[in-house]
Amino acid sequence: MNKSDDRNNSFSLEKVLTLESVKAKASVESWEQAANIVGELLINSKKVEPRYVTRMKQALAEIGPYVVVAPGIALLHARPEDGVLEPCISLITLDTPVDFGHSENDPVDIVIAFGATNKITHIPALKRIADQLSESEIVDKIRSAKTDKKLLEAFLDSHQDVIPEGN
Repeated sequence: MNKSDDRNNSFSLEKVLTLESVKAKASVESWEQAANIVGELLINSKKVEPRYVTRMKQALAEIGPYVVVAPGIALLHARPEDGVLEPCISLITLDTPVDFGHSENDPVDIVIAFGATNKITHIPALKRIADQLSESEIVDKIRSAKTDKKLLEAFLDSHQDVIPEGN
């Protein structure tokens, strides 16, 4: 694979998660509002079409709270064909946790949304996210970040194995 192919198909966390795609301590009253905020970050960065966010919310409403993958953590997504323009990820923390309807893992205060351009390239990145979010110290750093910059640093610092040298 040449470098341009790698750039176009890559789902490298340090490339797709930027200061513009995080928001610390968002104030919401419902999971729908949380989904809107995390989705707007992707729309504003021109990584997904607005219909992608609509589809993320529809999937959650139709299928249930399967996106609540761990205590306090939701991972929202839809299909690539639902409007993903480029690989992307956004992350918000909530100042007050909200219920997503999960019997064991509610309430949620960390919401991640991602969009992939196919069904394969994002899997290694999701595995790294899952591995890191299983570490309580990392989750604590993410939860305690009071600014967008600190939130981004907390999340990316936890992924040192994927950050290129010199960053």
